[in-house]
Amino acid sequence: MNGVVLIYKEKEFTSFDVVAVVRKLIGQKKVGHTGTLDPNATGVLPVLLGTATKAQDIIPCHDKRYRADFRFGIATDTLDIWGEVTEEKPSNISCEEVEKALESFRGQIEQLPPMYSAVSIDGKRLYQYAREGKEVERRPRTVTVYELELLSYDTRSQSGALYIYCSNGTYIRTIIDDLARSLGTVGVMTDLTRFEACGYKLEDCIRLGELKEMIDNNDFSFLHSVESIFMSYDALEVSDKQAHRFVNGNPLDISRTSLRDHAEDKKIYRVKDRQGNFLSLGIVDGDSLKLYKHF
Repeated sequence: MNGVVLIYKEKEFTSFDVVAVVRKLIGQKKVGHTGTLDPNATGVLPVLLGTATKAQDIIPCHDKRYRADFRFGIATDTLDIWGEVTEEKPSNISCEEVEKALESFRGQIEQLPPMYSAVSIDGKRLYQYAREGKEVERRPRTVTVYELELLSYDTRSQSGALYIYCSNGTYIRTIIDDLARSLGTVGVMTDLTRFEACGYKLEDCIRLGELKEMIDNNDFSFLHSVESIFMSYDALEVSDKQAHRFVNGNPLDISRTSLRDHAEDKKIYRVKDRQGNFLSLGIVDGDSLKLYKHF
């Protein structure tokens, strides 16, 4: 089975747990996912099946959208409410102060990966060091926060919720920790839902229990095509002869395609036959369209 299953990841499941369950339900070995969600986070987790796993390193859109709840006045070792408390601090931050502080967290920002994360240093995950009580030197990373809005805020409980649209590799826990410290206090993430990832939306996801029920009933409508991963690329239709030639690894003459007058070097296309079937990805290379990735 080749394609994408959009899973609504529930709490207390790791992303690897979800992959293991899907692998067992589907009954095939080649299964992967497109972006880790913390065990206590919920939301969109695209799971790749079969030939779709070959797309893991070339997915064109890794941007994500989140709703993140937070609370000021407490800090933990994991930067979220599920960690061990390391600091408590009186907090009396106003809504206006939060709104103003958010301005410096939009656009390109520098983040220090949290110790409880899957970043690898010297062949070992940071969370493994953290569980051993060790803190290692980490380098800041540049990420992009396209949109950041305060959805709600209660001054009495010093808690609220953020909407965040960001690039791959952004740590939401770190945004909240840095935000709190910029306001002279401390803070933790109290809940996290990812409602869009790699162009897939929350309303299109199913739970693992639903997946099992559908498979038991021989209903495979949950499967999204491999092509759906690449919808941000323009489509290019080729003739039947060109399709046969292309899928066998032979380049096509640009002048014999619809790109003849507007080919952009190094641009990637979804190559399709006249029946609308997705063949592969192609890339413009000078006067030719070459095979970029075949699925």
